[in-house]
Amino acid sequence: MPHPAEHATVGVLFSGGLDSAILVGRLAASGRKVVPLFIRSGLVWQDEELRAARRFLDALGTPVKDDLVVLEVPLDDLYANHWSRTGDDVPDAASPDEAVYLPGRNALLIIKAAVWCQLHGIGELALGVLGTSPFDDARSVFFEHLEAALNAAPASSLRLTRPLGEMDKKQVIQLGRELPLRHTFSCLSPVGSMHCGACNKCAERREAFRAAGLDDPTPYAAASAAVER
Repeated sequence: MPHPAEHATVGVLFSGGLDSAILVGRLAASGRKVVPLFIRSGLVWQDEELRAARRFLDALGTPVKDDLVVLEVPLDDLYANHWSRTGDDVPDAASPDEAVYLPGRNALLIIKAAVWCQLHGIGELALGVLGTSPFDDARSVFFEHLEAALNAAPASSLRLTRPLGEMDKKQVIQLGRELPLRHTFSCLSPVGSMHCGACNKCAERREAFRAAGLDDPTPYAAASAAVER
């Protein structure tokens, strides 16, 4: 991840997961003033994500730990009985990545965070999107058009940046190997405060640590769940 040439404040769309946590940690280490923005949508895993996000920021310490902004984008009227709200039939480790796609969610979250940044005079919103994402709303053209639309209104100019956009999961985990990654959360079906160990995202998390050659510090409820993808 290149070091920014300037040290202005940067907003980061922060889920408490590995990619956005590593982005927050690296930007803070580079000297940027980082404002993490967590957006609640009423999805079944978000209470644990938010707790993990706070733990991660506390572990990072100043100057980031007291700057978390929590915004609301309720999706119950859109997703209704979708698995992301009910917790039923959650995509498991054998499911393709397409099974976890949530229609329109990226655009809604980015717009909410972007408008908050514009209203608070922050000129950059950084996103932890990887270059290996299979989804169309994670591609350059999507962000270029969305940035143009946001800047078409009479508000403060804003850049949408993807500092991890040329990396894969293995490279990102290696980039963040010195960060307190045990406090991140990447699970679709939490068991209490633990990762379930059986869902699509738990399998992805395990594989990321394995590929990076690092010990996975995550306690999984299903310790023996299959991890083959």
